[in-house]
Amino acid sequence: MRVINIGPDPSLAYRPNLEPTDAKEKSDYRNYESGDLIDRVYNTYKLMHTNQTLDFVKGKHAEWAGCSHSTMTVMESVDALDQLVDESDPDVDFPNSFHAFQTAEGIRKEHPDKDWFQLVGLIHDIGKIMALWGEPQWAVVGDTFPVGCRVQDSVVFRDTTFADNPDDKNPSYNTENGIYKPKCGLENVLMSWGHDEYLYRVMKYNKCTIPEEGLYMIRFHSFYPWHSHGDYMHLCNEKDLLMLPWVNEFNKFDLYTKSSELPDVERLKPYYQSLIDKYCPGKLHW
Repeated sequence: MRVINIGPDPSLAYRPNLEPTDAKEKSDYRNYESGDLIDRVYNTYKLMHTNQTLDFVKGKHAEWAGCSHSTMTVMESVDALDQLVDESDPDVDFPNSFHAFQTAEGIRKEHPDKDWFQLVGLIHDIGKIMALWGEPQWAVVGDTFPVGCRVQDSVVFRDTTFADNPDDKNPSYNTENGIYKPKCGLENVLMSWGHDEYLYRVMKYNKCTIPEEGLYMIRFHSFYPWHSHGDYMHLCNEKDLLMLPWVNEFNKFDLYTKSSELPDVERLKPYYQSLIDKYCPGKLHW
């Protein structure tokens, strides 16, 4: 297997001033060249980049955006992530539920006045529940990218994982804009299907009252080629550019609060339940 060096991740510059919980350096995060988990990570991305086509994404929107699969509370969905280890993540090998509370607590420390931001930290990954309902992880986790236009070089493993994707050979999809108009806005761009877009759809369907800044964080936090590498700016409109700093502010907590020191989840739950009751109360449709 050959993996490529995609260069230093610009998001490293945004590390928050959190107390270190272990010896891991910021340059060690998002290492797609080596490490104990690299084979698992590469294989997940290879399947993703082979199968995530424009037609596939349209099919997933039709299947999931109607939120007809289940009803449950937000905290029940967080608890369900006890069963999930993200196979695309090179940094951690423990259940996703712990990462949810790590992210939320990092935000709470730095932004004690923004309770909606703290809640986004808790819930940003709960769309991964699709993996517990039969979706393969390559259609749930990992970095996202637009389909229907040329795949940019900053997409993880760009050079080695797209050879069997039919869209990569379609001239209609291989120009800079592809099927889109310049500056059309990310809300009009179809992203590779995953937990980001799914949870955004769940929030909108259930009329949750998280501010627009938080919804952008949910919808695009895995879009690293955009928020950390500056690609796909030609598709962005003014609103996207205004929201980008918020997504980057979220990203530093999502990424750099990952640690083997796991939080006391039961102690934290009552506080976060109060935020759920404020912004996403009761049972939601999924």
